[in-house]
Amino acid sequence: MYDIIIIGGGLAGLVSSIQLSRSGKKVLVIEKKKYPFHRVCGEYISNETRPFLESVGLNFEKLQVKEISKFQFTSPSGRVLETDLDLGGFGISRYKIDEELYHLAKSVGVEFLLENTVENINFKEDKFTIKTSFNTFESKYVIGTFGKRTKLDATLKRDFFNKRSPYIGVKYHIKTDFPKDLIALHNFKDGYCGISAIEDDKYCLCYLTTRENLKKYGTITEMERNILWKNPHLQKIFTESEFLYDKPEVINEISFSPKTTIENHILMAGDAAGLITPLCGNGMAMAIHGAKLLSDNILENFNDRNLVEKNYQKDWKQHFKNRLWVGRNVQKLFGNEVVSEIALSVMKMIKPLLRTVIKATHGEIIAP
Repeated sequence: MYDIIIIGGGLAGLVSSIQLSRSGKKVLVIEKKKYPFHRVCGEYISNETRPFLESVGLNFEKLQVKEISKFQFTSPSGRVLETDLDLGGFGISRYKIDEELYHLAKSVGVEFLLENTVENINFKEDKFTIKTSFNTFESKYVIGTFGKRTKLDATLKRDFFNKRSPYIGVKYHIKTDFPKDLIALHNFKDGYCGISAIEDDKYCLCYLTTRENLKKYGTITEMERNILWKNPHLQKIFTESEFLYDKPEVINEISFSPKTTIENHILMAGDAAGLITPLCGNGMAMAIHGAKLLSDNILENFNDRNLVEKNYQKDWKQHFKNRLWVGRNVQKLFGNEVVSEIALSVMKMIKPLLRTVIKATHGEIIAP
C-alpha cells in the first residue's frame, strides 16, 4: 500500500515524486523503460522553472546546461526573423535531466518499478488498485504522467484518443556549427523544426510534421530531403552536421486536442494533462510547473480527495488553459507555406508581435 503511485517517470512524474516523498509520503513510480533513455522532445526549458528546479536539488553547473537568450524564426523559403527572449531558458537533454531527477528521487526515498507497464487501474472504496504485468499495488492517490499517448489512454476511454491526429515527431542529437545561445525554429511544408544547444557540445534537432508527408516519400530520409531541405537553413543543418543517433527517435499520433486533468480520480500531469504545440517551445516548463501545482495540492489536502481534485483543476486551468489555446491557434499560422510567409512578414512589420506571442506561451517565475 502506497500513499501515491505515479505512472510514468518523465519530468512531471519525477518532480512530483521528489516533492511528495520529501514531505513524508510513501511514493512508487512505475516506468516502462530503464534510465537513462531518450525521448522525443525539444529539450529547451524556460527559465521560469529555474529557481524551483534548483530548490529541488538540480545543480545547473554540474549539468552543463546551455544558456539560451535569443530566438530565430525562419519561413519555408528561408526568410529570417530574430528577437531576444525576455526570460530566456536553457538547453539540456531529457536523457540527462531525467536521469539526474531519477537519482535525486531515489535519494529522498522514492521507490521505482522500472521496465514494467500498467495494465489496469481500478478505483473503489476510496483507493486504487493498480495491476502491472507481474504485480498488484494499492494506493490512496494515482498520478498519471504517462506522456502524450499510451494504451492507458485507450483503457481509460479518454476522448482525445479516439480522434486521429496527423502529427508525428522526430528527434536527433547532432554536432554542428550553430550559436549556443540561440534557439531556432525553421518552418517547412506542413511542419517546423527546432534546433538548440544541449550539454556536451551537442544540439537537439527535433521536428513536427504529418503522416502524409512521410507517406508520400516512404522513408524519413527521403521526406527530409524532399520537404525539410527546401528551407535552406535546414538543408545546411542536415548536410553539414554530424548525426549522433543510428536512427532518429520517432513518436506517432501526437495530439494537441484538449485533455482532461482528471480521469476516474486519476490526477493527470505533464503531457497526459495537455500538450502545448512544440512551436511554442515550452512543454517541459509546463510539465515541471504542473507537477509542483499537483504536489502542493495533494500535500495541503491529502485527506480530502474532492478538495484536491477541485483545487488542482482550478489551478491547472488558471496557469495553462490560455497557453494551450494560444499554442493551438498560433500553430494554424505555420505549416501552410503561403500563410507562414505572410505571418513572418506581418511579424516583421509589427516587431513587438513575436515577443507578445512568446510571452503568452510562457509563465511567471515558479517560486520554490
